[in-house]
Amino acid sequence: MRLFHKPISLLAFSCIVSIGTLLLYNIPFFRYVADNTNENAGGRIFLLASLVVVMLMLNFMMTYLLMFVMRMVGRMLLAILSLVNATAVYFILTYSVIIDATTIENVFNTRYSEASGFFSWPLWLFIIAFGVLPALWCLLQPVVFGKAKKLAVYCGSSLAIVLLVALANIGQTLFISQHDTELGGLLQPWSYLVNTGRVISFSHGEQAEEIKLPDGKILDNEKAVVVLVIGESARKANFQLYGYERNTNPLLSRQEGLKVYEATSCATYTTAGTKAILEPKNSDDLYELLPNYAFRTGVDVSWRTSNWGEPPIHIDEYLTNEELGKKYPSENIYHDGILLKGLRERIESSKKNKVLMVLHTSTSHGPKYADKYPKEFEMYKPVAENVEEGQKNVGLLVNAYDNTILYTDFLLDSLINTLRAMEEWNSTMIFISDHGESLGENKMFMHGLPMKLAPKVQYEIPFLVWTSDTFRVFRPQTSDNKYSSNEKEEGELPAVLEQHYIFHSVLNLLSIDSPAYNKDFDIFRTTKQ
Repeated sequence: MRLFHKPISLLAFSCIVSIGTLLLYNIPFFRYVADNTNENAGGRIFLLASLVVVMLMLNFMMTYLLMFVMRMVGRMLLAILSLVNATAVYFILTYSVIIDATTIENVFNTRYSEASGFFSWPLWLFIIAFGVLPALWCLLQPVVFGKAKKLAVYCGSSLAIVLLVALANIGQTLFISQHDTELGGLLQPWSYLVNTGRVISFSHGEQAEEIKLPDGKILDNEKAVVVLVIGESARKANFQLYGYERNTNPLLSRQEGLKVYEATSCATYTTAGTKAILEPKNSDDLYELLPNYAFRTGVDVSWRTSNWGEPPIHIDEYLTNEELGKKYPSENIYHDGILLKGLRERIESSKKNKVLMVLHTSTSHGPKYADKYPKEFEMYKPVAENVEEGQKNVGLLVNAYDNTILYTDFLLDSLINTLRAMEEWNSTMIFISDHGESLGENKMFMHGLPMKLAPKVQYEIPFLVWTSDTFRVFRPQTSDNKYSSNEKEEGELPAVLEQHYIFHSVLNLLSIDSPAYNKDFDIFRTTKQ
């Protein structure tokens, strides 16, 4: 501990923290700039040198201000920043993530059970080496603070240098605007500080209550049930039904009447993807969601979930897998089969003729794909126990993921067979994923990249529909995607559908007449007069 006996000036302390922040946590930032700038060798060096100066000055000012104004609290904040910086850089290096607003929102919506899947010895060792040790130095190193006059001189000089360097690089405005998401998401600690502020500000600015849709009414008394299954991280590329070479859909591929659609998600993370499935149109506003609207209109609505992160659901029956486990203690609550338990009895006991069941699954969510299915569904093996292990052998990770699709196949086939046996009911099963998943392509894993950066495997999703005989007639579909949703020929669906087709198609299936209904986003022929 002799290292901490000799006090140093606040100037020296701030310089050390600034240099350490640059070297320990921002190498990915500079690597990205070097790899993506179109400048020649001299221009590249000047740009990188300019960014080094700007980063050093900004971190210096932040450190000096925190320490001078807040003293011990400032030390604690710097220690916390060191720990978060180390964690952020580990995930950037290991999973190729960008720490943008989407990532921060995902963090806020992550349960411990999911986050614990990332815990590993490499993570802890990285945090100790690059987070804990710098944090201890910030907490224990004696500092001579000096006078307020020095604060004004040093911070003022730093700000002036930043402005001068920025003016010298005014020609880089286009490069920065084109890569603002990546640059901002790799710059520590500013990435998570700024984006956390953005997420908090946005959440406070959202409506406390959804924008109510116009009142609707149910047109008939025919018994009809819709089971909407919201898949988690299920990507189209690994479904046999979409041409995957492995037999991941042995049961569904034999199901008569199953309709398979090409589809894309509106986002690459659960909260936004689920919202898009349940809302009438793609919007930053929060409109009344499908289950809430159907419930208000008079439909019997039940939500069963082993997942989280969905928008606000305002219905009487909302059941988690833990709650279902208390009702069915013999079932494993960590596998999505629990969501189907007692489903037929629940539907047939309804006192209403229109029933909407929403099953929000977690079957293909990482990082521990191998934990998401019963062992009898482990057809493809050996498997990676988690994404981190799978980085060393992507094939093992794909094996585990494909087993989750095989289990999904079993669940959906079982659900269809259950509905087919309910002859007194007109019934429909709809399966659509909230987003896709990366499995090592271009060294990317899992999901959550901004849409403009995301590879197609993170937004190309399965969209499967089955209906009982004579219930509804599917609309024809164009063989290519030459039409947008507003330009397609009369009565014809585009080749690739959006998640918003769910809302309007379900209104049709439940015979809900509403001003909110848009026939252009209905996969069925309309029955409304």
